[in-house]
This record gives sequence, C-alpha cells and structure tokens, in this order.
Amino acid sequence: MGECWGAGTATFMILGNICTRSCGFCAVYTGMPTELDWDEPNRVAAAIQLMGVKHAVITSVNRDELKDGGAAIWAATVKAVRELNPATTMETLIPDFKGNMESVDMMIAVKPEVVSHNMETIPRLYRKVRPQAKYERSLAVIRRLKEGGIRTKSGIMAGLGETKEEVYQVMDDLREAGCDVMTIGQYLQPTRNHLEVAEWVHPDIFKHYEEVGLSKGFKYIESAPLVRSSYHAEKHVN
Repeated sequence: MGECWGAGTATFMILGNICTRSCGFCAVYTGMPTELDWDEPNRVAAAIQLMGVKHAVITSVNRDELKDGGAAIWAATVKAVRELNPATTMETLIPDFKGNMESVDMMIAVKPEVVSHNMETIPRLYRKVRPQAKYERSLAVIRRLKEGGIRTKSGIMAGLGETKEEVYQVMDDLREAGCDVMTIGQYLQPTRNHLEVAEWVHPDIFKHYEEVGLSKGFKYIESAPLVRSSYHAEKHVN
C-alpha cells in the first residue's frame, strides 16, 4: 500500500492490512492476519523506484502473533529499498514489537535514516486509547533506538481529553528517552464506533506546544491541527 504526499515523499504500509490490536482511534481492520508475504520487501522497493520516491515513510500494522512482531520483514524491506534505491531516504514508523528488544535491534542494524514510534497519547488515557500497549514500553523502544545511534521520532494526538500539563510530561519523557522529533496533531474520529473527539484544540495551542517542545530540546516539532506522522517527514532526516 502506498500513499503519495508530493515533493517526492510517499508512505507505504507493510505486513498486510489486518492488525492484531484494537486501538480506540484507528480504523485499520482488527483480527488475526493470515498471510506473511516474504516477497513484500522487494515489491515495496520496486514501487519506490517506479514512483521515483525521494523519501519513503514505511509503517505497518501490529503483528503480535509473530514471535518477532514482523521485524524480519521490516529489516528486509529497509535492505531491499536501499539496494534498489540508494538515493532514497527512509523513515520507518514501527510498532513496539511487544517490547522485544531483539526486534528493535534488527531495526538499529539496518539503520534507516529515521525510526519513529508513536506514543499516541498521554499515559492516563492509554487503557482507553491503546488498550494493548504500554506507555513505558513505548518509551523503552525510543530509548533503545537512541542508544543504538538512531535518529528518533514520536507523535501524539491532541483532543482526546489530555491537559497541557500532561502533554508537557510526555515531551519530558520523550526527551529523557532521547527522542529527536515530535509531531502533534488533532485527533479525528474515523467512524462512529471509535473514540469521540473530546476537544477541538485551537491552533494557538498547537503553536504553543511547538514553542514549548523546541524549548525542551527537540530538533523539530510539527504541531498543528492537520499534522500527522508523515507531515514534512523529509525535513526530519537531518
């Protein structure tokens, strides 16, 4: 699956379209995946070449039924893209691999230019927003990536019921873990079966978050109502 964002940037989702988790904000189908396509890395690399992509953002569903969480396919995809498209830079938006640090190390070994793992929300809301995830586990993933010399990135959604102070705390936790880049965007309810929007956050508040984040030491903060993980992703490489 690929989605073009213009200016030579495109997003690709690997490991199928069925997720083993049921996050309250996400419209991806939840269930038990039935396939594992070992040729997918080559097809993603070929698609990037065909599209002339300069910066590729690669993401995936969660594959908790796999011992490595899909990390082998992840690593093979980075290798295949680099072999066929040596001038293309990559951001890999990875799951938490259920805290399997051997899987995280597989991503460190192939060294994409940026590795992102989204916190999504504040710790108080995790049970409602990310019931199968753990806040500290996600921070541990960021920390392990940074210890491995990787440029790190994470993001949260605003408008789920968080306070400003709780957003500041996530910023502090991410900086302590070594996160370089952070994105903040407005949560939008994908269907009536998903979590309702608790607040439409004013653009001035997003601008305030940007200023606070930069003061805390992030290299980049992308904070605005329509910001998503891939927003201006090509700028976050250096």
